[in-house]
Amino acid sequence: MRRRSDPAAMSRQRFIVIGMTDDRTVWFPPEVRDAIAAGRIFSGGRRHHEIVASLLPEGAQWIDITVPLEAVFAQYADLSEVVVFASGDPLFFGFANTLRRELPDAEIVVFPSFNSLQLLAHRMQLPYADMRTVSLTGRPWDAFDEALIRGERLIGVLTDRQKTPAMIARRMLDYGYDNYRMTIGECLGNRDAERVRSLSLTEAEEAACAFPNCLILERTSVRPHPFGLPEQDFALLDGRVNMITKMPVRLLALSQLDLSRRTSFWDIGFCTGSVSIEARLQFPQLKVTSFEIREAGRALMDENARKFGAPGIDVHIGDFLAADLSALPAPDAVFIGGHGGRLAEIVRRIDTVLLPGGRIVFNAVSDQSRKFFREAVAAVGRRITGEMHVSIDAFNPITILTAE
Repeated sequence: MRRRSDPAAMSRQRFIVIGMTDDRTVWFPPEVRDAIAAGRIFSGGRRHHEIVASLLPEGAQWIDITVPLEAVFAQYADLSEVVVFASGDPLFFGFANTLRRELPDAEIVVFPSFNSLQLLAHRMQLPYADMRTVSLTGRPWDAFDEALIRGERLIGVLTDRQKTPAMIARRMLDYGYDNYRMTIGECLGNRDAERVRSLSLTEAEEAACAFPNCLILERTSVRPHPFGLPEQDFALLDGRVNMITKMPVRLLALSQLDLSRRTSFWDIGFCTGSVSIEARLQFPQLKVTSFEIREAGRALMDENARKFGAPGIDVHIGDFLAADLSALPAPDAVFIGGHGGRLAEIVRRIDTVLLPGGRIVFNAVSDQSRKFFREAVAAVGRRITGEMHVSIDAFNPITILTAE
């Protein structure tokens, strides 16, 4: 969204950003009242305007902050100074961060208030120094899912009108995270409408909440987090045990991908989803994207991901070679679990999107597949950097090959 502007003009712009709560009898310290009295152009949400309208000087102009923000910044473009009202602490997932990102040369002065999660913790008399804070306001589930998988003791969540407390509770229960209690704060700071409730997730799933709201999750017990998921616990494709990557092989293959330093992992030919789910649970910072040509893989991944508590895996059903990859996060780690006899074509396609320094791992079950992978890797100018031979029980030996 960033606009190209004259740097000299940008440096003359000044934004005074004033944080506030939902208290209708709003009180500001003297320096903030002085800034308001001296202002001419004001901006903020419509709710903010309702609260502060009586405090604005005569002739004040107001710019609503609404999406799309491009239109808002177009109105800011030729203004030398704007007084902006924002919720809570404008630097806590707030509008001051947007200003810093979009107008990096502008002068920004911030007068913060308590953010909503601080207010809720105060109402609960809850020490919150180690609370993991997550914003779902116009954002995907990624950070929230990561906090759940890591089993954070306290999770503070900023909501929006779509990702409501009820929807959040439902997602947690769907993936087996019933080991939390939810406290919801509604209209915090508004003396007439404020409400704070502590609920079980089952109760929260049915709760209707006034907006704005936020919530704090308190862990009530520690959820098991094994290192390595037993293959017999997975739902299998037609009950075929040979169609799942065995736990020791799975862990070794993931170790070869060096996932602790990666950001985007692709699992091609996921079948039961065991590799994707293991990666998601052991490395929850990863964006996991999984491909499977068989439609049956969709239900298998859904069942297994819910069973093991692995939300957030992006599933794509269909031929990987025909898939539109343009909108997906480019991978820096790829596991090839299935290739349908088209290994060379798959490696070529991976090569077009793999980020610099990325790795490819392939489990070869025969001399022929080992040979085909070596040839495919060489054809795209990469090299084999690791080769590990593994034998598990009575199953055929497997060679784990790593290419960079």
